[in-house]
Amino acid sequence: MDISYLLCMVPAFLLMLVTSWYVKSAYNRWLRVPVRSKVTGYQAAQHLIERGGLQGVQIQGIRGNLTDNYDPRQKTLNLSQGVAQSASVASLAIAAHELGHALQDKENYLPLRFRSAIVPVVSIGSNLGWILIIGGLMLNYAGMAFGTDLAWVGVIAFSGGAVFALATLPVELNASKRARALLADTGLIQGEDEQRGVSNVLNAAALTYLASLVAAFAQLLYYVSLVAGSGRRR
Repeated sequence: MDISYLLCMVPAFLLMLVTSWYVKSAYNRWLRVPVRSKVTGYQAAQHLIERGGLQGVQIQGIRGNLTDNYDPRQKTLNLSQGVAQSASVASLAIAAHELGHALQDKENYLPLRFRSAIVPVVSIGSNLGWILIIGGLMLNYAGMAFGTDLAWVGVIAFSGGAVFALATLPVELNASKRARALLADTGLIQGEDEQRGVSNVLNAAALTYLASLVAAFAQLLYYVSLVAGSGRRR
């Protein structure tokens, strides 16, 4: 058991578990609270699409719980059954958040464009990076001088995941900001209690992205320390 790995990753894993529990708790709590407007998540999405001039965006169902997302390639808003069919504070918060991404897409929001642009690089780097790291370390232990250099190339490739997690945070925070404004301006959410519920759901979701960022950098830090230690031993 690698102690340095535990030191880097256990706190990050615990943070992810806590935030996952918190977002589910907030979602389940506010899913039971009906909105005064009596509008379901699906109806709210339709209204916000018309209000935002997003006529090209289609709504379709998706399986699962808290699996809601916006697909910029297909211009599709995917809503889970719990969100689409429920007239609750949580369902409207989530539907509006995903439509915040649709507005970002329509406006060519720069952080969203950057995140979308690095997806192919991150996908390749995440799969190739750890292979180069392990291969480089094995070559280094075998006495080949270039092994550490190859491992550092792997670290650079693997760092794309941390960059992606960092790029995701402002995109999600901006989508939540747009969601609050959309729901307040349209009157779909009424009263301070419903506004507080929307903020609770969206803030809980934001914590999951923050936890993912911490986990990505913790894993990157582990690989950096591993390769750096290998270089010193050489």
